[in-house]
Amino acid sequence: MLLDCGDVFQGTPYFNFFKGEAEYKLMSKIGYDAGNIGNHEFDNGIKGITSQIKNRNFPLLNANYDFSGTDLEGKIPPYQIFEKGELKIGVFGLGVDLTGYVEPQNRETITYIDPVDVAKDMVRILKEENHCDLVVCLSHMGHTSNIGEDSDMEFAKQTRGVDVILGGHSHTLLEKPERVKNLDGEEVIINQVGWAGIALGRIDFYIDKKKQTKLADSQLMKVDGRLA
Repeated sequence: MLLDCGDVFQGTPYFNFFKGEAEYKLMSKIGYDAGNIGNHEFDNGIKGITSQIKNRNFPLLNANYDFSGTDLEGKIPPYQIFEKGELKIGVFGLGVDLTGYVEPQNRETITYIDPVDVAKDMVRILKEENHCDLVVCLSHMGHTSNIGEDSDMEFAKQTRGVDVILGGHSHTLLEKPERVKNLDGEEVIINQVGWAGIALGRIDFYIDKKKQTKLADSQLMKVDGRLA
C-alpha cells in the first residue's frame, strides 16, 4: 500500500499555479491508496479542497474533524478498509488542531475532536467489528510536541489497538521507525520520513493469521538520490 500523511498542498510553484490539481493527478497515476488532510490543505480554504476532489482517485481520510455544515461534509470518510489477498487492513486519519495553523475563514466551522477518543471508535469498528488484521493511523499531528499539542508519540502511549502510526506535520525524518508501548503494553510502530518527497518509507509486515502474530521490517529509500 502507498499512503500519504497530508500537506500535499503548498511548497512549490506548482501548487501556487495549479492549486493542487497537479499533485492529485500525479498521485493518482502513481497509485496512492489513501491520504490524509494536513493543515496546508486549507491554504485556499475549504473550497480549495472541494474543487480538487475530482482530480484524485484515492480517498482522503480524517476521523477527528467534524465537517458538519461545510462543503466537505460527507466527502471525507473517517476510515477505509482495504483487502489485500487474505488480509484486511483498516486505515483511518487524524489531523492536528487547526487553531493557530489555519485562518478561521479558511477552516470555517470545522470542529476538532480529541484523537484519543476517536481512536477508541476506530479500533472498535476496524478491529473488533470488521476483524482487520492491521490497523493503520495516518496522522498529521506531528511526531512530538513540547507545547501540549497532540502528537504521535503521546497518542501511541494513550491508546490501544493501533498497530502503525504513519506521521506528517513535523517534517521529522526517522532513519528507522520507532517502537512505543501502548496502554496494553503492545508495540506500536511510528514512522515519518521528512517532507517534500525527500524519502519514501517502507515497512514490510509478516502476518501469521493462525498464530495471530505480526512482524515488521523497514527501510528508508532515497528519492532521486536525495536524502536530507
